[in-house]
Parts: sequence; C-alpha cells; structure tokens
Amino acid sequence: MVTIFHEFIRWFAASTPKWHIKTVCCMSILICFALKEEAAPFHKIAAKHPGVVPVIVGIGRANAESSIRRALTAPANSPDHPAAPDLVITCGFAGGLNPKYQLGDVLFELFPGELVTSPISLPVLPADLTAKLTAAGAQAATFFCADRIATTVAEKQALRAATGADAVEMESAAIHAVCRERSIPCVTVRVISDTAGENLPLDFNVLAKPDRSLDFQKLFWAIAKAPWKISALLALQKKTTSAAQQLATVLEKVISP
Repeated sequence: MVTIFHEFIRWFAASTPKWHIKTVCCMSILICFALKEEAAPFHKIAAKHPGVVPVIVGIGRANAESSIRRALTAPANSPDHPAAPDLVITCGFAGGLNPKYQLGDVLFELFPGELVTSPISLPVLPADLTAKLTAAGAQAATFFCADRIATTVAEKQALRAATGADAVEMESAAIHAVCRERSIPCVTVRVISDTAGENLPLDFNVLAKPDRSLDFQKLFWAIAKAPWKISALLALQKKTTSAAQQLATVLEKVISP
C-alpha cells in the first residue's frame, strides 16, 4: 500500500505544472556512501522508505565518479537502479578542519564553491531541503574535496588555511559534478569522524591499495611494528561507529515526512 501511494505521489507531481516544487519526503533519493561502514546504520532506515536507495561508491574522486555514473545509467530491471532520482545526497565521514566542530557533528553543503563559480546553471534543490536539514540537526558548512586522507593536525591546519573549508572529504565534488551534468539536484551531508585537533593513529594513505581500499596485509604489518597503536585504532573504530549512527539519525529525519 505504501508503494502504491508513493507511485501515486510521483505521478501526481509529474502531472502538475512545472512550477510545482517537490518536498524531500515525496522524492526518489539516491544516497551515496564511500564505505559500507558509513552506510551500515542507515540500511535498515532506507528499507522503510520506498524510493530511497543507498549506494556504496568507494573511496576517492575516481571511484565516486565511476560509481555514480554507473548507478545513474543502470537498467531499469537492475537492483542498483536508482529510479532516476530527484535528489542525490553524498554522505559519509569527514575530517574536521574548523576547530569549532566536534565528533558527531553533521554538516551540509548545498552548492560547493567550485561549482558555484561555474557559468553553468545549478539544478534546483527542493524548497524545503535546508529547513529539513537544519531541523534534523545538521549545520551549514563548506567542504574541501581532497585527493588524500588528512591524517595529522598539521595537515588539517594547512588545508584550513589554504581553502577556508570547515571539513575535508574525498568524494563529493565528483558526485556533484556528475549530477550537475545531468541536472540532478545534489547535496553533501557528512558527519565529523575526526576533529581538527586530532591526529589519526596511522597514515591510511600508505595502507591503501591502488583502488583506495584498505590493504589489510599492510595494516597488519603497521600494527606489528607499532602494537601500542591498537588501543588508538579501537578508539577510532568506536568513534566512527558512533558518527555513522549520528549521520543515519539525521538522514532519517531528512527523508521522513
């Protein structure tokens, strides 16, 4: 019955004049995560919302671009078909650059700076999106899309000074660019998983495979050489699990009526 009602809403919206603006809760939404760990708490939530499709895009711009293009061109009978989404949300973890943001803070950005300066017109976002995000507890901020993980306080400070951004991540710029090509509205919603004043216990850049996924053999040897870092890694896992849950909580509020 819910699915029938959802399809009726989509038909009704398509049948109204072009000035009709959809609300977030009545849209088909593709929600992108780099890692399955980021998406884990949200999967059960998404299952309750017809039209909401989570997708794992992988780490970094190249993986994100190829994955979002594949998802947006999947055949209609494919389980990955996003039903020509009305909105794409690029989600996951972000490193803090602005010291005012704390672990678990959820931030959002509607129009990335690098796209705003382009002469191509931006897709029209749902009129109630900012209000829904703010009411859900998310804060407006700016992101920098980097090519590597910022692992030290010094690196985060340098990025903050160079870009003025509040947080850093690695996929959203590519997803926004593809969505803009197709005139699909897109928004970044990310949760702080490590703050501006926090060093990560290991340099995960050197522990990555060519496809940017974690090389567990390299991780094993890194831990073997520095076993005292195990406690810090366990603490990081606990923090990221909590951050992922907080992100899922905010997303649920955004997509709910």
